[in-house]
Amino acid sequence: MADRYKTGEKAPENGTYEFDGLTDGRKKSDPSEEEQQISMESGDTFPPLRSSKEAAYWKKVN
Repeated sequence: MADRYKTGEKAPENGTYEFDGLTDGRKKSDPSEEEQQISMESGDTFPPLRSSKEAAYWKKVN
């Protein structure tokens, strides 16, 4: 399983990260297509989902 990062943690490296569930255990929150993937720079803080402001898990895709 890929490393998962949650809202509030720092990105370990530059890249694209995708939504991988909510921190409360639910897999889906109906995130919009555009918020399913985010671009991050090393040291950026992982955000909550924009639409619902809920804390999320993210995993690196490239």
